[in-house]
Amino acid sequence: MLKVLSPLARRATFQLAVVAGLAFSLPAMSEESTRKAFPLPEDTDVIGEIYTVTANEDDTLIDIGHQHGIGYEAMVRANPDVSVWYPGKGTEITIPGQFILPDSPREGVVVNVAEMRLYYFPPGKQQVETYPIAVGRMDWKTPLGKTTITEKVENPTWIPPQSIRKEHAEAGNPLPAVVPAGPDNPMGNHKMRLGIPGYLIHGTNKPDGVGMRVTHGCIRMLPEHIEDLFPRLPLGTSVRLVNESFKLGWDGDVLYVQAYPYLDDEEGKTMERVTEALSFVDSAIDGLDYPIDYAQLRQVVEVTGGMPVALGANQPEPAATASMYESVDHGAASFIDRLSIDG
Repeated sequence: MLKVLSPLARRATFQLAVVAGLAFSLPAMSEESTRKAFPLPEDTDVIGEIYTVTANEDDTLIDIGHQHGIGYEAMVRANPDVSVWYPGKGTEITIPGQFILPDSPREGVVVNVAEMRLYYFPPGKQQVETYPIAVGRMDWKTPLGKTTITEKVENPTWIPPQSIRKEHAEAGNPLPAVVPAGPDNPMGNHKMRLGIPGYLIHGTNKPDGVGMRVTHGCIRMLPEHIEDLFPRLPLGTSVRLVNESFKLGWDGDVLYVQAYPYLDDEEGKTMERVTEALSFVDSAIDGLDYPIDYAQLRQVVEVTGGMPVALGANQPEPAATASMYESVDHGAASFIDRLSIDG
């Protein structure tokens, strides 16, 4: 069975931050890039697989997720009974590494904000790469729409917008007018400006926030991921920003569905989610003799586990999954709050 390693010192740093509630910067993981590239057969909308690994004594759930290209909230949803900070040696960890592709043209970059994942379709190749990201907080939403990459900068300086400087000043944590390149720069070592004014895809000096809603609207990637993507995305690369909290797709003759929590209450209540899902599924099977277990579909929508579920009358029911907020280690709340400094 696969083993995932992480330094003991890193775990000790986590513990100190949780106890003291301090902001700190963590180094990028030293493992080789966790690029996840999958072939794109014509008869499937589903890529990857769900699998398990065994935790070592020094692992955190965040470490294990990053090693396998999975962000924080996805790991917590998939492992609701496992401690984020101390999974424990020998604990079996689920890696939710299977995804339904967003309903979007398969070209350039596609960001699904609800999923907190970025998909890249390299030109001239029948494959897709996918990476975890962090997106905007409730009060600093990541915008939606079609845009392009308009600028690329290595080792950027950061000039915090006045709105962010005001927010930090009011919180008693004032920011300088200019943050130079280096380990204290929340942009990390790479930034790519989008055609939507004020928004970027960038790295980070706080990688543990990847897979959460902690930014001021920008898209934050793990340092090793953006370092890998940066030279391969030329200026003019298309970027589509979508919000698909419910996805469905075919793998051969089996229909899969995948649900994520709504980003906010404005998107609707539970019954509206169920009604919307029913409409999507009915459209997908229109004209087909495909049996649907509608009770199973409702469970997928109401208990948003974030993993694809094969939908059909003869398919097993999905396992019950606690929400991220029900299963999170609440002792780490102050640590999570400290991850929202960058754009």
